[in-house]
Amino acid sequence: MIEIAVASGKGGVGKSTIATSLAIILAKSGWKVILADADAEAPNAHLILGIDSWDEVRDYSEGYVAEIDYTKCNTCGACAKSCAFKAVKLVNGRYVINKFTCEGCLTCSLVCPKQAIQRIKASAGKLRIVRETRWGFPLVSALLSLGRPNSGKLVTEIKEIARSLARSDTIIILDSAAGIGCQVIASLAGASAAILVAEPTPASFSDLRRIHSVAKHFGIPSALVINKYDLNPEYVKVIVEYAVTENIDILGTVPYDDHVPKSLSYMKPLIEVFPEASASKAITDLAKRFEEKILRNWAEWRRKFTPTKAAPYVPIIIKPNER
Repeated sequence: MIEIAVASGKGGVGKSTIATSLAIILAKSGWKVILADADAEAPNAHLILGIDSWDEVRDYSEGYVAEIDYTKCNTCGACAKSCAFKAVKLVNGRYVINKFTCEGCLTCSLVCPKQAIQRIKASAGKLRIVRETRWGFPLVSALLSLGRPNSGKLVTEIKEIARSLARSDTIIILDSAAGIGCQVIASLAGASAAILVAEPTPASFSDLRRIHSVAKHFGIPSALVINKYDLNPEYVKVIVEYAVTENIDILGTVPYDDHVPKSLSYMKPLIEVFPEASASKAITDLAKRFEEKILRNWAEWRRKFTPTKAAPYVPIIIKPNER
């Protein structure tokens, strides 16, 4: 089993388009694939694939919130006075606990003279599974409940479900969230390799370096895809130079293509609804290169591109004439 985390460090660079396309192309080539949407706060892999129903939806509970039993409550207000998070308010003559700000600390329960408050498990989100998409692979996704913390734990649950569905010869593709927060750390932890997606801008380059520092921390070999490369060809050289210096395998480039947002609006994969588009052809070539260069030569590729040591992230300084 091989886990490939597709990450970017920055939103809007085409990471999900690359991840979903890669899953489709590999599945069509005969590989056993599982696609896991590792962005629990804003999942969109199912939108790109045009999936609007789920075979299985599971509740995910994490953390606690307080709940008042109004058959016992005498409206004394001790709970509101003791709450350090100001989560208890008097509304229409009775005290109400705001479940978005309640931390489940049990203080209100301890001070309640009528023992009218108890702590219950909080619903943190939903885990969603499509056992078999029309391309033959499963999709595992999640959706964090409004206002709930710990999206990284939900991503870990997504990965565990994907692993439980996998076989020894399965390729798990993780569509990571943007940034380097807990969701991204959860998706990279334990992954076999990372495909880093960047665009030729100073902002994307800075975030590429940040996400690569996380990959190096976990000792993960990385490959690079430069999307929308033709928007700023000169800056592509800067990113390529960094990749060469940092021993990142350069998989290739994808041009800017108006067919990409069109396919998203249609809720259909780019490579199927517009197979002759320039971006479709470039992504197909990338997938074939990934298959031949990485999957079929896995041990050698890992040996060549696994970082020897982690290095701290050092912010770059963009000079005025480089903006």
